[in-house]
Amino acid sequence: MRYIYRNLSLVFVVFLWSCTSGDDIVDYSNLGPDETESGNTPGFSEDRNVYFGDLHVHTKHSFDAYIFGTTATPDDAYKYAKGGTIQHPLGFDMQLREPLDFYAVTDHGFLMGNVEWWADPNNTTPGTESFTNLNIPENRTVESIPRRGALFATQVRSLVSSGFSFKGMVKYLWTGDQARLISIYDVDKHRSAWRDIIRSAQEHNDPGNFTTFVAYEYTSSTTRSGENVSTLNPLGTGPYEGGNLHRNVVFKGDRVTVEPFSRLKSLNPEDLWTWMDGLRDRGVDTLAIPHNSNGSNGQMFELENWAGYPIGKEYAEFRMRNEPLVEITQVKGTSDTHPLLSPNDEWADFEIMDTREGGTGWSRPDGSYVRQAYLDGISLQEEQRGNPYKFGLVGASDTHTGAISDDESDFHSKIGILDGTPQGRGSVPLPDEQVQLIMDNDDLPGARLIGLKKFGDTYYSNPGFRQWSASGLAVVWAEENTRDSIFNAFRRKETYATSGSKIKLRFFAGEDLSDTSLSDEDLIKQAYSKGVPMGGDLVGGDESPEFLVWAVSDTRGAPLQRVQIIKGFAENAIGEPVGRPNEQVYDVACSDGLEVDPETHRCADNGAKVNLSDCSISSNLGASELKTYWKDPDFNPTQKAFYYVRVLENPTCRWSTWDAIRNGVEPRPDLHKTLQERAWSSPIWYTPEA
Repeated sequence: MRYIYRNLSLVFVVFLWSCTSGDDIVDYSNLGPDETESGNTPGFSEDRNVYFGDLHVHTKHSFDAYIFGTTATPDDAYKYAKGGTIQHPLGFDMQLREPLDFYAVTDHGFLMGNVEWWADPNNTTPGTESFTNLNIPENRTVESIPRRGALFATQVRSLVSSGFSFKGMVKYLWTGDQARLISIYDVDKHRSAWRDIIRSAQEHNDPGNFTTFVAYEYTSSTTRSGENVSTLNPLGTGPYEGGNLHRNVVFKGDRVTVEPFSRLKSLNPEDLWTWMDGLRDRGVDTLAIPHNSNGSNGQMFELENWAGYPIGKEYAEFRMRNEPLVEITQVKGTSDTHPLLSPNDEWADFEIMDTREGGTGWSRPDGSYVRQAYLDGISLQEEQRGNPYKFGLVGASDTHTGAISDDESDFHSKIGILDGTPQGRGSVPLPDEQVQLIMDNDDLPGARLIGLKKFGDTYYSNPGFRQWSASGLAVVWAEENTRDSIFNAFRRKETYATSGSKIKLRFFAGEDLSDTSLSDEDLIKQAYSKGVPMGGDLVGGDESPEFLVWAVSDTRGAPLQRVQIIKGFAENAIGEPVGRPNEQVYDVACSDGLEVDPETHRCADNGAKVNLSDCSISSNLGASELKTYWKDPDFNPTQKAFYYVRVLENPTCRWSTWDAIRNGVEPRPDLHKTLQERAWSSPIWYTPEA
């Protein structure tokens, strides 16, 4: 009966949606599981449990995923997250080493569901002929890459920019919706794909065991760098896109809009926040998570608003109300910091993607990285302009196959056919026939997605994928594995990110924390009662607060090498009314009985090595757990500051080295051979007493 009821409900909802505007709200609670009372799910804990997940996952409903061979559905994505096996577009099986606790399909709002429709042989829309039967099995081959690259690079944009019609103009004038201008844009297919995403999230949500969120990706970007972008064409059909401003928008519960707010309505993220504020006024809470700030060309964390005016308190409150979290790591690199921004941080050069989103142009570091945003936020506070960058941290994958690929030893990248082989990722030399294929098609518009790099007599594919990483995970501390509990953790920023390892990390600050022994079974309960956790605010006195850090290694990963606290602060020079931003990296816990040097604030290297012939690691070095109390030796009670934790594992093989070993070749000479997996906590912000 429940099956019949669900299907009748879906029929009714589909009918209802056909009669509604895009911003109308539909309640989908009847398609989800029976909700239990808060606190009644298995494992509920007032001291909060750790939950690992991914809030950035694409399926066939995303235009760029489908173009590169993905036919996985949202149901497939959730099956995979729960430990099941699904197929890669190239035909091999993908399975996680262990299931996740939460997951969100975040297909692009832009062109959602439309490319699959263009590929349908029953579709007769003029101009879409080149997409017909794109992903039938015989067409999902490596040989199809040049054609697919051309479709991605030019065809979609040309269709969108040239497909205007008189009928579409009338619809646009009536509704104000840019999508109605595009003759090939099928609103019904768009809504149908969105309903499928919602239905799947509802049906796979299992309170207490596995949590899903209804979500999508808002794909804003700029078309010029460093200039006023307020007058840009919202369709994005102008010059080369210079800056990534993408966000993942996550709904808290069962009530969802008929359509997602996309770039076809506005490229301005502030318009997205206004839309979100409007939903909140109607009882629908959402949050947006910016991603790949590293590829924003300095535009993700600017000191001006969209219109080019200096930002102030109102902007800060506006942004933080809607964007309490930022994605610090994913396949397309890490956005913690950059060697040019943090020259005294030996670990700053970690999985850096130095190009702009979707292109080959250099991405300006200034304004693109999390740590600098934190520092700028403190400076803005010093100027009484509020802090728009007081966000917590999560990680994600941005997979476009439905399947997160966060394991360096089993990396299948993210873009399906394009990078699903070691040769396509640029880690293993190309066979002669593929070299010839690339050379023969170098005049195609999509050729820049591939490229060639020669070392001696050996050719490699040279796409941006070589800079990518097997990353990452979003982690929360929540009372139970439910939407309400996890979303509330997002809101209070009790979150952290990892590069893929399931490191467990606690971080607290307060007075008299060390009165409780590190071995006390009530350690965490006492930490909550005496202090604040990661993501919190601490108002201080004359003495340095005490910090509690507790990191536990991934049982399937490498041992821990060290735990660090990164401090940012506003340092006032004599005669300067406003403090200058500064940073300091402190090692606070060392493995193998080593101690922190009080002068350098560094642990000695523990000597852990990687055998590059088989990727085996030192078996007797490193720690399964590092736990300590710490006080800031340079504490100044008058300075605003933030503190966040970075945990480092012993070195292990990078995915590109794993690829090389398995194919019997030497690792590519211009790539890092090893890396140190890590975790980053959300900060704790210190404010002097007034």
